[in-house]
Amino acid sequence: MKSIWKSPAAGVAVIILLTVAAYIPAVRGRFIWDDDTLITGNRTIQASDGLRRIWFTTEAANYYPLTWSLCWLEWRFWGNSAAGYHAANVLLHAVNAVLVWMILRRLKIPGAWLAGLVFAIHPVNVATVAWISEQKNTLSMLFYAVAILLYLRFDEDGRWRWYGLSLGAFLLALFSKTAVVMLPVVLLGCVWWLRGRVRRQDLLRSVPFFVLSLVMGLVTIWFEYNRDLGGHRTRTDGFPSHLTIAGRAPWFYLYKALLPFNLCVIYPKWDINPSSWISYLPGMALVGCLTLFWWKRRTWGRPLLFALGYFVVMFFPVLGFFDQAFYYQSLVADHWQYYSITGPIALAIGAGAVVCRRMGSRRRYWGTVAAVAVLIVLGAATWQRSHIYAAQETLWQDTVGKNPNNWLAHYNLGVTLAQLGKLQEAVGQYEQVLRIEPHRAETHHNLGLALKQMGKAREAAEHYEEALRIKPDYSQALNNLAWLLATQPSKEGGDPMRAVALAERACKLTDNRLATYLDTLAAAYAAAGRFHDAVATAQTAIPLADSTGQTQLVSKIEMRLELYQANHAYYEPKNVTDSHSR
Repeated sequence: MKSIWKSPAAGVAVIILLTVAAYIPAVRGRFIWDDDTLITGNRTIQASDGLRRIWFTTEAANYYPLTWSLCWLEWRFWGNSAAGYHAANVLLHAVNAVLVWMILRRLKIPGAWLAGLVFAIHPVNVATVAWISEQKNTLSMLFYAVAILLYLRFDEDGRWRWYGLSLGAFLLALFSKTAVVMLPVVLLGCVWWLRGRVRRQDLLRSVPFFVLSLVMGLVTIWFEYNRDLGGHRTRTDGFPSHLTIAGRAPWFYLYKALLPFNLCVIYPKWDINPSSWISYLPGMALVGCLTLFWWKRRTWGRPLLFALGYFVVMFFPVLGFFDQAFYYQSLVADHWQYYSITGPIALAIGAGAVVCRRMGSRRRYWGTVAAVAVLIVLGAATWQRSHIYAAQETLWQDTVGKNPNNWLAHYNLGVTLAQLGKLQEAVGQYEQVLRIEPHRAETHHNLGLALKQMGKAREAAEHYEEALRIKPDYSQALNNLAWLLATQPSKEGGDPMRAVALAERACKLTDNRLATYLDTLAAAYAAAGRFHDAVATAQTAIPLADSTGQTQLVSKIEMRLELYQANHAYYEPKNVTDSHSR
């Protein structure tokens, strides 16, 4: 009788339990980086008509309607609690690891279960699993893996229902994230692996998959350029540069897959010199390896060709040929390896399994010990990396330590430290940003905010002024400088008349929709002695603040309104009397 520990149910249970255990720090984590933009600050997800807007408008930065629909549903369950989103992402990843095992087993690759487990606890995948914004990775991987399994089932028994279900699963994967557009090539690769050749009918069967890839790929390119990038290109360095990056990136990812050390959320951006022939050596080596493996495809080159070919093919969308916003910061990223990493994992585990089978029973014991040791090391690294992703402060401290010349890491750390009340440390990070990128209006503005909170009004005003010099229509800088000029005594730089002009301009830029800006304008009017205007403006601001749930702001404006009304009652009649006496 087969031992329960060797049953599929036990295998599934172990993968899921070990995955959850490795990611416990992530489940306890908070929102990080752009989670606020995509989840807590995403009005489309929070809106009652959000599903309609997600599927049938172009409001989103990317057309991933199934992912945003899941977020819409999760918002109803979890709201502002990050734990629910993290738990869902970890469970999706655990299911994906099980699916990886099932695919490798169907492809008859040795050590399939162990490969699935390694995928589950590999530290490179922390960038996807511990980051709520990358739920699009785990969700699309789910349907991507299901599509492969269904297609392999169709290829085995020829029942067209499996083909139709595979095509449907692929569409759902594309609706989750179009990074899986290379699935048709992967399916042909799987057929070649199982049969040693690709028939004409296999090519014909792949056509609908290629059509879906082309259509959704073009949709994504349009959204990326017109929504995410705002009509601007991140890279204008020409095709030769793109080619050198495409040759270098797979080697970088392979290194991180096999030796996952010194991982970083934003890696240093490579300095590419396409005019030097040395820059093309990695790409030439890659082509050379694939050519050699193809030449030896009937013997030892077969598994190497399949694994490396899959690895490179799945990277195609992020090899630099298509523009992406992340290229502003780095040309590589750990979360882009989520789909591809199964290639080198399966190759390494499969090779190890074959070697162990050829050993005697005593030597196999050492193979088991080595496998357990690898699992412990990977699990510990994932646990530790999950701790880093659990909070903004730890994430950005880790990043600036490994990539000290990245301005965004310093900026985000500065914002985080300011939110935690560590103002002096935040000022240091903002100053570091300005040493790297001296002409960033947002940095000057945030530095001004921190200095203002530290009681350094004059220095704060200087940075607000610099922010406006760089970006004249920067409404937040206009508003905060206006508040400073309205509330400071004239001997300390106060200027009520200029405060009014700046506040009016800030309100005009936002069509008087922000209660905080109207509150500033009311304060500026009061400082300039225009109490009637101050009362009217404050009265307009209160219902705006109340409608957006800003209860504390409502209370503050109401308190100031009482003061404006008292001054209005005192000064306005006096002014009238004085005018009559004159």
